[in-house]
Amino acid sequence: MNDQQTETTWPLTGIKVYEIGTSVAAPYGTWILAALGAEVIKVEPEGRGDDCRHWGPPFWHGSSSMFQALNRDKQSITVNLNHAEDKAWLRDELVHNADVILQNMRPGKIASLGLGSDELCKLAPRLVYCNIWAFGQQGPMADKPGYDPLMQAYSGLMGLNGEPDRPPVRVGTSIIDMGTGMWCGIGILAALLEREKTGKGCVVDASLYETALGWMTSHMASYQATGKLPTPQGSGIQGLAPYQAYECSDGFLVIAAPNDKLFELLKAVLGHPDWAEEERFKTNPLRFENKAALNRLITAILIEHPRVYWEQKLDGVGIPNSPIKQVDEVLNDPQTKALGIVQESAEHAMKLVGLPISFNGKRPPIRNEAPSLGAQNSSVKNEKKENK
Repeated sequence: MNDQQTETTWPLTGIKVYEIGTSVAAPYGTWILAALGAEVIKVEPEGRGDDCRHWGPPFWHGSSSMFQALNRDKQSITVNLNHAEDKAWLRDELVHNADVILQNMRPGKIASLGLGSDELCKLAPRLVYCNIWAFGQQGPMADKPGYDPLMQAYSGLMGLNGEPDRPPVRVGTSIIDMGTGMWCGIGILAALLEREKTGKGCVVDASLYETALGWMTSHMASYQATGKLPTPQGSGIQGLAPYQAYECSDGFLVIAAPNDKLFELLKAVLGHPDWAEEERFKTNPLRFENKAALNRLITAILIEHPRVYWEQKLDGVGIPNSPIKQVDEVLNDPQTKALGIVQESAEHAMKLVGLPISFNGKRPPIRNEAPSLGAQNSSVKNEKKENK
């Protein structure tokens, strides 16, 4: 990559991607590709378009704020897949112009339209075709649809969120959908790299359920090691203590002091070097075993002062810590601003979080806002006619 990187020479410049997707997983995956420089054409049904356009409030210029976040830097065309002429046009477009297709229609739908990976990859051997399934492409649940909270539940992840003896809690972002989009991005990039070597594309398959199982890897390892079911740990994590949020006089502060050296420092900051004499707190496994008692002691001290008081003391001796912040605080945080990750579109409209990676010190910019429904119908379809 050149040192003088420009917005027209990002890693995927020249790659043409067609998204036949809706909601979160596929759009998030194609946003990653768009941010890396690919030309992404979003294929939407006529009328309402992507369901995500209507997921609000809040809305921004007629579309949900979520849609704006997931679909910037794309083009939008509308196609009526129940109309033979429209379907034939799209099929021809994909076969002749697509480098990559990413689709997340319900199981069986894309194949029934004659637009599935088996058919199109035979006609276009260089095509990289990525499918997003709900529960995977085989198995007794292969034909079932799925959504993010269903996968958090079915994989066991939701059963580990929240506080012990309280109702289960969903992770506060669409972690399964967005994680699946990321896996699609990784798979597509690997397939494109392989195509450079062999000249042949391939089919990439990902699923919401497999992504959810991937997030469960350490919990499943713990169960295999002990035969004991993992349990909700609140703001903490299995096997580490102290390693969670603690209440101060004005809010909560996360403190991470699980190893013996950090715990020695924490005892001094809290004014209790005498804890060193207590057998139950001598090692991390013992501290975790006696976590409830340890947390009561720590909280009784921290509650006497505000977070900033403890932040300064903890920072002074090198103990990792962080206040639990709200979105407005994060947006205004000097570290967030220094990274330049919150970007404005070319029209200086909605500020959005950019790609969390940089190339030669430069982060890919936002080039355009999310498109209005069918905004590129004329240009994309007329271009095809002119090239005939």
